[in-house]
Amino acid sequence: MPDTPSRRQAVLLLAHGTPQSLDEIPEYLRNVTSGRPMPESVVEEIRHRYSLIGSSPLTELTLQQGRLLSQALRLPVYVGMRNWKPYIADVVRQMREDAITSAVTICLAPQNSRTSVGLYRRAAFAEAGNAMEMDFIDGWAEHPLLAQAFAERLQPVWQSLSARIGSVAPVLFTAHSVPCRTIQAQPDSGPDPYPVEAKRTAANVAALLASQGLKDWFFAFQSQGMSGASWIGPTVEDTLTALRQQGHSAVVIQPIGFLCDHVEILYDIDIGFRNVASGIGLEVVRPQSLNDSPLLIAALENLARDGFARLSARASLSTPVAAL
Repeated sequence: MPDTPSRRQAVLLLAHGTPQSLDEIPEYLRNVTSGRPMPESVVEEIRHRYSLIGSSPLTELTLQQGRLLSQALRLPVYVGMRNWKPYIADVVRQMREDAITSAVTICLAPQNSRTSVGLYRRAAFAEAGNAMEMDFIDGWAEHPLLAQAFAERLQPVWQSLSARIGSVAPVLFTAHSVPCRTIQAQPDSGPDPYPVEAKRTAANVAALLASQGLKDWFFAFQSQGMSGASWIGPTVEDTLTALRQQGHSAVVIQPIGFLCDHVEILYDIDIGFRNVASGIGLEVVRPQSLNDSPLLIAALENLARDGFARLSARASLSTPVAAL
């Protein structure tokens, strides 16, 4: 049976990637740093962190998100990783072999950073070539369903903590830090949008709970690298200390830059930040990650449908009009 246009369409979800075993960590870190050597002490620290959480479920959860989105769209959904298997290039090559000619590509980092998201973009387009038309969604930090998904997870945890401590608990929103050099203004494009977009996502989530009394919310960048370079802040550690000094006894940490559990959630927050907070007499609680959240899948479905509409409009403009 000949391919129909709908059968040649697909969605490509892109994520960071994670090693599946401790032995894979050195190679994985080389991918993260584009081949630059990491000090052995850093490699061992990362290995230690992974050992404490067992393994990172990022790949498994992203594949699950892909399956749920495929069911919603009734279209194939592929998943490619930037720093580990299945690599973006390999997945796009498979899409070409599967005769996919039109794809909406969604980066599962909602806040756009030219440096990191740019690497995703280059990897996808380089392998797609002229064989596949691609609508690439760079960022979707202010999508209303994204904010609703985070608020849905945050609300019961925040309300429960507030009731237990007898006052309105503060919320600390976080996103992954990036090196300062990566967000500096460029002559042709201005400053990187990432820090602003991350804070806008947080503000949108907080706004949804404002009517229920949320007023004390804060923002920090987490998981600064160990390479010695300057990374953007404020750090979570410094912010936790400041909250304690202000008299707070407990805080909800709500990461808004991550869409599923992985090492930056399961170790950095659940172990690292909780240990820091415990040492200064501050309780930390965290909502469940989005993972298979129906609202998250609805947001991805909405993004995909909008992308296909743009591809369709593009195709219409490029189709020659028959002579009258």
